[in-house]
Amino acid sequence: MASTSAEIIAFLLTISGWVLVSSTLPTDYWKVSTIDGTVITTATFWANLWKTCVTDSTGVSNCKDFPSMLALDGYIQACRGLMISAVCLGFFGAVFGLFGMKCTKVGGSDQTKAKIACLAGLIFILSGLCSMTSCSLYANRITSEFFDPSFVAQKYELGAALFIGWAGASLCIIGGIIFCFSIAENSNSARRGYAYNGATSVMSSRTKVHNSVPDKTPPKHFDKNAYV
Repeated sequence: MASTSAEIIAFLLTISGWVLVSSTLPTDYWKVSTIDGTVITTATFWANLWKTCVTDSTGVSNCKDFPSMLALDGYIQACRGLMISAVCLGFFGAVFGLFGMKCTKVGGSDQTKAKIACLAGLIFILSGLCSMTSCSLYANRITSEFFDPSFVAQKYELGAALFIGWAGASLCIIGGIIFCFSIAENSNSARRGYAYNGATSVMSSRTKVHNSVPDKTPPKHFDKNAYV
């Protein structure tokens, strides 16, 4: 029962993490920068993996899509590939997780389901690592440009999408680790199911054999002279 509850918690954690990781792809604010006036913010610059935009004080946004994938910076291409891989791995991890959970009626025996659940955990861990690497790579580029005194272009700060990606990656990794422990719990329960009755002594075995063999001694018949 405890392992079933742990698998349900792990599944909820991994699904929540996968949803957060998937939501970072269309999120606008991967990096953000503002230009402040005397009273209000005059303009807000922000960018993600697909476009760069500027929003003025009236709320009007002007965006420019990245013209060519081959002309992009290497870190943006790497972040795109890692995030798309994280989303795809999370989908397959969710499918294997449904088949491997004990509360479902598909997947075969308990040992087979435990192996499937462990595989789902490994996939979710890999998905979380992909998302964590992508967000960390993007954040490293932002911080290196921000603290570089020789960088004279527009400097950005960390956007909300990075924190959402880190949170989703952490949930996927934690849930995946719990899934991986399900195979160990299943093997321990299988060992506890075997009952050992202990060694039988020689005297007790002889007593059991003696009691199990029927007495074949012929009955004694006494005639009436024997009582005289």
